[in-house]
Amino acid sequence: MDRTFDELVGEADAAPMSGWDFSWLEGRATEERPSWRFSRLLHDRLGTVDAALDLQTGGGEVLAAAPALPRLLVATEGWPPNVAAATRLLHPRGVAVVAHDDAGPGSPPLPFADGAFDLVTSRHPVAPRWAEIARVLRPGGTYLAQHVGPASVFELVEFFLGPQPEEVRRGRDPEDEVAAARAAGLELVDLRAERLRIEFYDVGAVVWFLRKVVWMVPGFTVDAYRTELRDLHERILADGPFVAHSARHLVELRR
Repeated sequence: MDRTFDELVGEADAAPMSGWDFSWLEGRATEERPSWRFSRLLHDRLGTVDAALDLQTGGGEVLAAAPALPRLLVATEGWPPNVAAATRLLHPRGVAVVAHDDAGPGSPPLPFADGAFDLVTSRHPVAPRWAEIARVLRPGGTYLAQHVGPASVFELVEFFLGPQPEEVRRGRDPEDEVAAARAAGLELVDLRAERLRIEFYDVGAVVWFLRKVVWMVPGFTVDAYRTELRDLHERILADGPFVAHSARHLVELRR
């Protein structure tokens, strides 16, 4: 590590943020992957249905890698840069990309008819809207998703924000989500959860990550957190990679 704090932070602060591609972090951060290999599960399932919907698709990278797609595949995304990226990537494969913000309880209804899809999927949705998911699924249809779990990467969050209250740490608990899904008329098929090691090898990787995953440290900017970033830089130089743990759960539900 022979690059200065200012060089590392300046490079990461100037890096582009479009799409949902994390390749910028190659060689600068690592994250263990869940044992169930969600992309493989998703790709296998897409080849078995007639009509599918992918919610909060990001830049469309996971869908675009599927070897076979259903006759009808629709993807929604609410962040304009990701809508543009997903459109470029998915339209050549015949996937309709719909600009729609379905990331919270106050969002408008999904713009699809009741019972329109055999399969609804999502990778890391912000907040599943169970009643809407149940509404657009056909009877017997499946919701298959990988969610972010409670206190994910909170070692990093609390480095910048300090200790978080228990209700914040408990947010996105898988058992709570399943209870809400059941209340909307969905039946649990499978639920698996894991905590996975993350290592950040330089402060630039942390800056880039917090710029990309904006809900981790709301309002994050280099200027606002320069003191904490410099402390983190010195810590990495002295002790090695900053270690955190992500939380992920696989959830499969049936209407």
